[in-house]
Amino acid sequence: MPEHANSTRPVTGQPVSLTLGQRRVRVFLATGILLLLGGAATGIDCPVARWCRGESCPEALAEVLQVIEPFGNGLGVLAVLIAVWSLDPGRRWSLARLAACAYLPGLAANLIKLMVLRVRPYAHDFQGDVWATFGGGFPMTTAGSAGQSFPSAHTATAVGLAVGLAWFYPRGRWFFAALAVLVGCQRVVSGFHFPSDVLIGGALGVLIASSCTHIGVLRRVFNAIERRGPAGVQPAAVSRDRSCAA
Repeated sequence: MPEHANSTRPVTGQPVSLTLGQRRVRVFLATGILLLLGGAATGIDCPVARWCRGESCPEALAEVLQVIEPFGNGLGVLAVLIAVWSLDPGRRWSLARLAACAYLPGLAANLIKLMVLRVRPYAHDFQGDVWATFGGGFPMTTAGSAGQSFPSAHTATAVGLAVGLAWFYPRGRWFFAALAVLVGCQRVVSGFHFPSDVLIGGALGVLIASSCTHIGVLRRVFNAIERRGPAGVQPAAVSRDRSCAA
């Protein structure tokens, strides 16, 4: 029986009115839009980076963005996982899914950094056009952190975490999305990434995290794990749909 035909016990993080095909369309559409925007953003990468490097960003805004930055790093994700473990015992059996949503996109972004050399804005001399920021392929670790601008692992992690949290707690989805956007802005303002790096990182976050929650094999794996949880522990998929209906 098709997954969406079961209206008595939802097993995905989406309301039963959405079919698997519709979920796929939404995920791929969001990913595609971010990729297209990332490509288009190469036209403004250098001007925006110069503006940020000139410390034109208001100091108060920069401070706020700096406070949000942990939402996109490994320790910040760990803090969120600990908070969910402590405050929402019914979802403890689902924390592996939430961790995968955040950490897998960041890992993927870091792997791409080893294959694509791009100088970070703070280390670039802005001589030449935007393509001068790119170097040879497969630099691995020889370029150091200064040559690992593409894509933004912080943004990939933040977007993935936002997708996972929105699947857990749909009422907070706009708040989580806003946090991810602010992390992306912080990476640009701080001079660590160009806008296109951030948008491509966001695309990775959407696609990989959604494979854990909305589509793909990983979602099925986590559904099966959660069904085998201890008695009385509610699978994240079921509790999510109940919170949608509340």
